[in-house]
Amino acid sequence: MKKIFQILLTLGIVMTPFFAQAHVKWFTKVVPHKESIEHILSPMFIFLTLVAAIVLAVLTLIIPKMAEWGPMKKMEDRLSSFRKYSRYLLKYGTAIALIIQMINGTLFAPEFHISSTFITVLAWVTIGILLIPHHISTKIGASILLGLFIYVTIHHGIFYMLDYGFYVAIIGVLLVGNTKLEKAGFPFLYLGTGLSLSWVAVEKWVYPGMALDIVTNHHVPTFGFAPELFVVMAAFIEFVVGYLLVVGILNRVLGFVVTGIFISTTMLFGMTEVIGHFMIHIVLIIFIIEGVSFYNPPIKMHKTKTDQFIFVFLNFIFVLATFLLIYYRFA
Repeated sequence: MKKIFQILLTLGIVMTPFFAQAHVKWFTKVVPHKESIEHILSPMFIFLTLVAAIVLAVLTLIIPKMAEWGPMKKMEDRLSSFRKYSRYLLKYGTAIALIIQMINGTLFAPEFHISSTFITVLAWVTIGILLIPHHISTKIGASILLGLFIYVTIHHGIFYMLDYGFYVAIIGVLLVGNTKLEKAGFPFLYLGTGLSLSWVAVEKWVYPGMALDIVTNHHVPTFGFAPELFVVMAAFIEFVVGYLLVVGILNRVLGFVVTGIFISTTMLFGMTEVIGHFMIHIVLIIFIIEGVSFYNPPIKMHKTKTDQFIFVFLNFIFVLATFLLIYYRFA
């Protein structure tokens, strides 16, 4: 069993940079074809689900041990000293992300092209207001950004915009700054980002044809695996990353790994990747700085290691099944 864990973790680190974090709809023109639920829930899918659940549960035992290591503590203290800059990083990072998108003629994602002069003006006004170093301007800019997100949602649908739900979390953090709810901001950011990443992963299971087209046309290395299996495994890695954020067992070391993953995808997918994921890069940098010390994750409800192991194992299977069934029903 130990070898299985090592193989899975190695595959995750090696394969994910090339594929898992990409929004497949950005890079293919293939007409989406929904796979049958019987084909999705293959024996290999069930096997990978169980292995992933076990690995995640084991992490609840490993990570506390890592935190006690001397060099790790020094790194934690050093990174913690940058926490005072986190909100500035989120505010100005959001403004820069919007600038990159506007230069490309899009908003929030590469596929949302702006066709209205009013929306273009409003987006640039939002950028200008966010660049003003005052918490009132931050709230005004976040409010306008929320309006823009609602506008895009009306035109593309709530289901479609769930892929970009992390923007709602970002807006929430910006709105609650310098208020009584300020401490709830970053936990909400963890939750929103994690759910978005997990949601996007399900697309590769439900519409594997689009992902397979990318593997072929972009010459994505599959490391000896059949392309169909590689797509399933890549989606599992992405789903697991999101789940780690939500349950609060993504520590700073894993945060570095995930950030490296997103940076690596840029080498394969180019400028489209930068436009689409620049904001995610900012969020992950914030996670590296903040750690999870301010976050009271669900796993902390259980005090003993055995209870935490069982909770993560069963909860992962439940969350995966819920996401898959909801996505399949409304896709």
